[in-house]
Amino acid sequence: MNITHPESLIFWTVLVFIILLVLLRKYAWKPILGAVKSRETSINDALAAAEEARKEMQNLKADNERILKEARAERDTLLKEAREMKEKIIADAREEAQEQGNKMIAQAKSAIEGEKKAALAELKNQVASLSVEIAEKVIRQEFSDKDKQLELVENMLEEVGTTLN
Repeated sequence: MNITHPESLIFWTVLVFIILLVLLRKYAWKPILGAVKSRETSINDALAAAEEARKEMQNLKADNERILKEARAERDTLLKEAREMKEKIIADAREEAQEQGNKMIAQAKSAIEGEKKAALAELKNQVASLSVEIAEKVIRQEFSDKDKQLELVENMLEEVGTTLN
């Protein structure tokens, strides 16, 4: 057998290839398959982690939306309560001011009425005093003359006599 012959070349090529395959299988195939397998596992794990992260992000986004809606609803409720409280406080203040105003008006009317009664009483006293002074002056003038005194006594007697009959 000649090594340079094409048939012998095929033989030697096949033999070297088989030896190479045996050596590769014994020493390199398992580490290569192990590396490929670990790479495949890490890629699958990364894909699963990415999918889980995507789901987690969706859940977080949904939670954020829900929390935001709740916060808006609570804000609206608080604003509504604040408006109602403001309106109630204003209404109460108006009512209290109205009551105080009415009370002050009633007190002023009462004070005016008291002043009016006091003024009328004073006026009556002055009128009575003036009337007494005038009557005193008239009677003094009437009684200073003797004829007028007699005429006055006769007139009174006649009036008493007519009232008795």
